[in-house]
Amino acid sequence: MELLHIKHEDFTLTVESTQFQRMWDKGEHILGRERLKSPYRWGDGVESVQLVHDGVEQDITMDDADAEAIFFEQTDYSVWVDFKKRVVKAWFDSPRKDVNERFSWKGSKQLLAGFLNYGNEIGRADMPIVYTLDGVQKRFVFSYDVISAKLDYHNDWKAIIKDIEAEYRMLSLDYLKRTYHGIKEEKGESYDIIWWNVFASKQEQFLRTVHTIIDRPRHRLKGIETYKRADQIRRFTPQLEQQLAEHRTEEARLYRVEEQQNTYNTPENRFLKHALLTVQKRYAFLAKRVLAQETNLAETHRDRIASIRDELNRLSRHPFFRTVGPFDGIKQESLILQKDVNYSKIFSIYTILKKSFSLNDGLYRMETKDIATLYEIWCFIQVEKVVKELTGIEPEQDNRVEMSGIFAYNLGKGEHSKIIFKKDDVTLAELVYNPRHSDKDDVKGIGDLESKTVPQKPDIVLQLTKDDLQQGMKLTYLFDAKYRLEKDGANDVPPDDAINQMHRYRDAIYYHSKLHDEKIKKEVIGGYILFPGLMDDTSRFRRSIDEVNIGAFPMRPGDNQHELLTAFIKDLLDRHAVEIVEQVIPQKGTSLEIKRRVLVGIVKPDNPQYDNFKNGTATYYYSGDTFPSTIAIDGIDYFAPYFSGLGIRDLYEVVRIHTDTKAKGEGDDKLRITFDLKYSRQLQKDYQIVKLPILHSYADTTIDSLSM
Repeated sequence: MELLHIKHEDFTLTVESTQFQRMWDKGEHILGRERLKSPYRWGDGVESVQLVHDGVEQDITMDDADAEAIFFEQTDYSVWVDFKKRVVKAWFDSPRKDVNERFSWKGSKQLLAGFLNYGNEIGRADMPIVYTLDGVQKRFVFSYDVISAKLDYHNDWKAIIKDIEAEYRMLSLDYLKRTYHGIKEEKGESYDIIWWNVFASKQEQFLRTVHTIIDRPRHRLKGIETYKRADQIRRFTPQLEQQLAEHRTEEARLYRVEEQQNTYNTPENRFLKHALLTVQKRYAFLAKRVLAQETNLAETHRDRIASIRDELNRLSRHPFFRTVGPFDGIKQESLILQKDVNYSKIFSIYTILKKSFSLNDGLYRMETKDIATLYEIWCFIQVEKVVKELTGIEPEQDNRVEMSGIFAYNLGKGEHSKIIFKKDDVTLAELVYNPRHSDKDDVKGIGDLESKTVPQKPDIVLQLTKDDLQQGMKLTYLFDAKYRLEKDGANDVPPDDAINQMHRYRDAIYYHSKLHDEKIKKEVIGGYILFPGLMDDTSRFRRSIDEVNIGAFPMRPGDNQHELLTAFIKDLLDRHAVEIVEQVIPQKGTSLEIKRRVLVGIVKPDNPQYDNFKNGTATYYYSGDTFPSTIAIDGIDYFAPYFSGLGIRDLYEVVRIHTDTKAKGEGDDKLRITFDLKYSRQLQKDYQIVKLPILHSYADTTIDSLSM
């Protein structure tokens, strides 16, 4: 279906798409028609621009804020440029080679045809058409917004960028993308990617201005002291006349005189030399990096970069600068740098290049990562915020941003991105971004987690530490951010393949401590999709979390959908490991029994094992002369030593229960109930008084009761 029709004095440009209506209906249902807008802009020579929607043609004007958007993410568009006049050659002039290759020039038909698909790259985009007509190369640019059907580009995108930039400076930026966004000046460091993009918009003006100054540079008169004979002096001062009278018989005598000469060694020209050399060195360094590493750069763009580099090199070696000294700073206000039309341009460009920028609407262009990547990073930040808010703990984290590619930075993966939440030196939670689990040694996974088959790479891993079942036991939960959604009645839902992936993660990631040579064990308790939809408690994927620990949570800016995820993580933090693990569905034919019964027994100071119980090294415990018949020995899982005046703190696992006499030197030969023990963990940091109701020496209780 035809969407756009541009009548130009040299050609007619048409845009068509068979997928547009599906994307429009989706965006209208999720966001509303009023949010599907785009301003349009175009170059000279245009006679009319018409949008076609629902079979109705609509003439639009430049920058019409109420014009309907026609370009969506993940949508194919056919572009036809039919020239009215005889054109030698025409091409699509994108910096990216793969985009240009999608267009072909058919000279016999005077037609340039191709297709566009922006993937997940949303933002401002250009359609640059270059053609040669009557020996003159012309360039026409049509600009528009590429928007999302799932998120409000004009509001949600900005919120995502703001949250990411607040946490990781410049992580949102990328290079050689098909869309761009406006940025504005702010204080801070000028990153390479910012410098490169800002200078690209200023390079022609910079070069032109330097040429103009060199052709007609500013100069000034400067007094120069010299020595001359009397017949070479043109103007005599009274002092010179007196000296000449005194030495009139000395024809070869030299007299000191001061003459005014023009000089180009002015503060303004010294600044010009400094600015040019600074720009030339940085541009040459970055150009070398771009030309060597960027394989997807179009040849026309490569030639343009090389041409600018060579021109800066020639200017920096111009003979004019041999007469100009080194720059020693601007020691006082210079009216020439402020008022002169050429010098002020150089000063302005140099100042702009030294500044940093923020991703807010501004005059300069900057590319960012695609929205799917930004959404994934944003979800990681939101999970971190939820855990931080619920625990009230400021997390420990290192510099987790790593250089990626030519200019861009990525968030560190696996152990390199770990965020730890500690309280009183006790780890409560750990959060990790994008670990990759496989059998390779060089991958960035998490501790002792691994996959025995194919690599597994969940986006976000949350590990909660619980001590009530085992000391330092970690419960692992996986989250995958998917910038995709489908409809399920009133609720949005993630696609089926995303849910299937969570089942695979849970079954494929295992725990295996090679250090302790432990057998391989199942690790992941639950897996959950984070997606940009709207959902409530009635959704089947919210209910499935309670039933099978696989499901989904909605995550989007500006909505209260975080409440479902916050309530879920709060419940995980509040519950004991015993309760959580008990609810894990066991394999058919098996049952899962959680050890929880505890015998609390008093340990007196005269007990030979008293000190061992104090420091956690005891290996057995003898009952007294009598053992209460009300306590069933069978089924005791743990033993907690009780110290008079202090209470209990430590927990021992009961390895074996049998009858035996005390060891030689420890007392009488009466048979006693003997508990062989293995130290398990501390129930709490400090001792806690509990009631010993049975013979004032024992308590038959559970871990849950002792952990309350």
